[in-house]
Amino acid sequence: MAGNSFGTLFRFTTWGESHGPAIGVVVDGVPPRIPLAESDIQHWLDRRRPGQSRYTTQRREPDEVKILSGVFEGQTTGTPIQLLIENVDQRSKDYRNIADRFRPGHADYTYWKKYGIRDYRGGGRASARETASRVAAGAVARKVLGSTISIRGALVQIGPHTIGRKTWDWTAVEENPFWCPDRKMAARWAEYLDGVRKAGSSAGAVIEIVASGVPAGLGEPVYDKLDGDLASAMMTINAVKGVEIGAGMAAAALSGEENPDEIRIKDGKPVFLSNNAGGILGGISTGQEIVVRFAVKPTSSIPKPMRTIDSEGHEVEIETHGRHDPCVGIRAVPVGEAMMAVVLADHLLRYRAIGGAV
Repeated sequence: MAGNSFGTLFRFTTWGESHGPAIGVVVDGVPPRIPLAESDIQHWLDRRRPGQSRYTTQRREPDEVKILSGVFEGQTTGTPIQLLIENVDQRSKDYRNIADRFRPGHADYTYWKKYGIRDYRGGGRASARETASRVAAGAVARKVLGSTISIRGALVQIGPHTIGRKTWDWTAVEENPFWCPDRKMAARWAEYLDGVRKAGSSAGAVIEIVASGVPAGLGEPVYDKLDGDLASAMMTINAVKGVEIGAGMAAAALSGEENPDEIRIKDGKPVFLSNNAGGILGGISTGQEIVVRFAVKPTSSIPKPMRTIDSEGHEVEIETHGRHDPCVGIRAVPVGEAMMAVVLADHLLRYRAIGGAV
């Protein structure tokens, strides 16, 4: 199976299945002599870990990471870093009734058509479980980026309910189970998702990731644009169906006078008067905040009968059991942050490779 690696200079490869003995990642291209310990990675894995509220899957995985290579005496050596995360709470029996049936909205049918075999236990490689490996890689990427670059994510929409931009408060994000920057909307989401969960249904979401402190000059035109790589990175996250940068789709409704981010000089430095471009022009960072949003579809695993077919071509019904997220977008926030981190780390190293000053 190709397509398990991402990046150019900062490159990582994830491995493992949802219900296998372990999952993990190999991170290559990390410069030597960067301080790195398991605790640096564990902090970010704990934010993604399942079972932390009634609004996420109740699968209980500690997600304890082990560094197997690439670190000596607390510092990176410049060699590949291998990270291991054991699976300890698999319930494969929950999936035996779908071994020969394809769940609508899942990758069951496409994996089977491509490979002639599929791991039906929780979706195998197509499971959201794989994203823990990305978060681990993102933790390493943050160490490469250093403390001057900050990456934060928030949930801005669940189902039809969108936050109020005027009441955005980053401190609120850590105070509720939804990563919501709008306290009033977080309370509304709780009521809404309780109803969704009790009805045996699910809801989609929109996540916004913001990177601050990114220097101008990152990005490789024409075909390795920074925004192109960010869009690619977010689209590789399970269940993501759309990505936008800055104003995104809303830019189509702006006029030629409204859309450009005009520039002035303040204290001898350029200052942009708006950020419709999301911090990227011509595929290269401007020095402004980089703003990316992505949409996550509703979880397809719901305990209601749905029409499908089996591997013999028969029309059948399927009812999915097991432990699933009523809104998988909630746990996608740390994953989006991680993918932002790996793309920025990759382009930072590429910029330094051509003699860039940052």
